Amino acid sequence: MGIINIDENISIPKYRQIIQSVENGLQEGHLKKGDKLPSVNSIKNRFSLSRDTVFTAFGELKQRGIVEAVSGKGYYIKSEDIRVVKKIFLLFDELNTFKEDLYNSFLNAFDSNVQVDIYFHHFNKSVFEKHINDNIGDYNYYVIMPANLKEATTIIRSLPKDKVFLLDQTNDSLLEFASVHQNFEDNVFKGLNTLKPYLAKYDRLVFVNPKSIQPKGINVGFRNFVKSSLLKSSEILGLEPAVPKKGEVYFILDDRSLIELIKKIQNENLIVGSEVGIIAYNDSLLKEIVEGGITTISTNFTLMGERMAQMILNEEMVQVENPNEVIIRNSL
Repeated sequence: MGIINIDENISIPKYRQIIQSVENGLQEGHLKKGDKLPSVNSIKNRFSLSRDTVFTAFGELKQRGIVEAVSGKGYYIKSEDIRVVKKIFLLFDELNTFKEDLYNSFLNAFDSNVQVDIYFHHFNKSVFEKHINDNIGDYNYYVIMPANLKEATTIIRSLPKDKVFLLDQTNDSLLEFASVHQNFEDNVFKGLNTLKPYLAKYDRLVFVNPKSIQPKGINVGFRNFVKSSLLKSSEILGLEPAVPKKGEVYFILDDRSLIELIKKIQNENLIVGSEVGIIAYNDSLLKEIVEGGITTISTNFTLMGERMAQMILNEEMVQVENPNEVIIRNSL
């Protein structure tokens, strides 16, 4: 018997029999990592199959990470682990404490026969494009954080639409893809409105925009709130020039700016929560503890990961807005 065996008298689809042949060969030790498989044409001719049937079988084996295609040479055994039945490509913009919560909840929702490979693009369009182009056809599903990268839509469209799920951010050009996302504009506007009674004792609301790529909706939500509430406000890029003053409340987006601000406030001998206020975006353990607790406007990242996993398991091609909450602590 050869490596590939097809039985015309059973009802199992031919492509599935090819897959089972490879699995059996690995289980029985006839195939090892690095072994070359029979060519597509040789299998096609021997069993009178269509090329599509053979490619379907090899494609699934490739998605599971069992085989790899070597250009100009054919298909080779890449892994002897046949337990993996699905592979998920997960592309994050960056890893921080709250996105670590998202990742863990996403991972924990799957059985051990699902393999999740994580990549990072760090808001770099070229890295984003390379990760996607290098992995086309290698995964069953593609979960992607597009951030607000230019040309992200064009790049993502190189993937099968029914295999793509977007995380955290989406926009009007990406509405064709399933997603679990934040409504940044709405979250900031409604969150600040919820905190409006606490802001009344402060003279000025200062928005600290970090020197990194942030969702545009945050800026829009902030400006809409200021416009509707008629509060005195200002915006600064980074904290280097800032000298905290009594009566100011700061809206902070990233942990580094938060720590720098607290150090500046301490240097000015001001008291957080009475003389100076702080509101942070996205909750974390750090914000529960620092200065007796930092007030946050935050989505639930654990829920986001769980919901995304559920969508994949059920193959729900829908768009879901993740819930948001305001957590009031000592910093106001």
